[in-house]
Amino acid sequence: MLFGILILMLVLSAFFSGSETGLMTVNRYRMKHMAKTGHGGAKRAADMLETPDKLIGLILLGNNLVNIIASSLATVIGIRLYGDFGVVLSTIFLTIAVLVFSEVTPKTLSALYPERIAYPAAYIYKPLLKVFWPLVYLFNSAGRGVLWLLRVSPEDAAGHSLSSEELRTVVTEAGAMIPRRHQKMLLSILDMENATVEDIMVPRNEIVGIDISKPWPEILEQLVHNQHTRLPLFDGSIDEIKGIVHMRRLLALISNGELDQDTLVSMASTPYFIPENTPLNQQLLNFQNQKRRIGFVVDEYGDIQGLATLEDILEEIVGEFTTDPLTRVKNVTMDGENSYLVDGTVSIRALNRALGWKLPVEGPRTVNGLITEQTETIPKAGTRVKIGKYVFEITETSANLIQTVRIQPPRRKPRRTRANTETEGDNA
Repeated sequence: MLFGILILMLVLSAFFSGSETGLMTVNRYRMKHMAKTGHGGAKRAADMLETPDKLIGLILLGNNLVNIIASSLATVIGIRLYGDFGVVLSTIFLTIAVLVFSEVTPKTLSALYPERIAYPAAYIYKPLLKVFWPLVYLFNSAGRGVLWLLRVSPEDAAGHSLSSEELRTVVTEAGAMIPRRHQKMLLSILDMENATVEDIMVPRNEIVGIDISKPWPEILEQLVHNQHTRLPLFDGSIDEIKGIVHMRRLLALISNGELDQDTLVSMASTPYFIPENTPLNQQLLNFQNQKRRIGFVVDEYGDIQGLATLEDILEEIVGEFTTDPLTRVKNVTMDGENSYLVDGTVSIRALNRALGWKLPVEGPRTVNGLITEQTETIPKAGTRVKIGKYVFEITETSANLIQTVRIQPPRRKPRRTRANTETEGDNA
């Protein structure tokens, strides 16, 4: 009978040890999701983990109780079988049995399969917590008193919320659970808080718009052959912006010959301005709140620096809407087998995204700015500069700007295929 009770105590000890590991290591986010879908064990486990001190108090109470009973029984059995020497034998036997069968094995199993252990255990702990609540409350109060003496507050402990970098690691390590394309989209959303509207805007010198100071036939010609859905209206300079016209509203008037300059100006909507350094995630919300799709980026003096659109921000998340890398960025052409002719005003971020490069993005935003920061001057044509593993050769400059640059990225090593390996082996 004593041996039977001893084995029962070891089994109960294994249950308390294994369930503790399972409940503490279970994926909290998966558990909350399963609880919302109606899983009873997950719901009970989530409820108890809201107050982990109570759960831990109950587990430790049960585990220590059964271990002490097992120790007493083993001592009695040892004395009855071998006298005083049986105390030593029972201590050795019980230590081995507890470590192997009640600690290492159940905890390892629970660490590997926490949900299979935690959720069934939750059905048992829920009523036990109600029965032994007075004892658990007493021991937890004593424990909190000791923590208070040590100036430790449970409320100061960190919660289970994830930082953006930790969430990035979760997405990256998800593997096959999240398709690779979806992983890129999720990581792009996380990257948006580190990017600003200047990183995706069309520079002011590349803004396509209608100059209403020009003759009407020239304006009409531009409207007819325009490829954009929305066009800015300005008077002489982009700083004199008058509004934005939607081409869909003009098509009927143009086809009927009813559009004139005054009508064009009257149909323009009020321009929307975006302060520079606005994060992309915030600007996406601003576009949504303002019911806008296009805005002009202005500096602290109110001067227009560029134009940002909703489509540009969405492309930061889902990627470019074209499959040809060279058509993703304007003013970039292939020049030879492993070199590209790039305009000095091209965005570094756009180059990295379109061509898979790893140029530094902290600091200057354009190729011109990157080179001038490196050289601390405007280099002459023919100058070669190496930044990281990329070689820049200036091909054309002006008084205040690098016009074009030839960039040579590092050569990619050819993949060693199985066929190549077999051929090399045959040649050898």
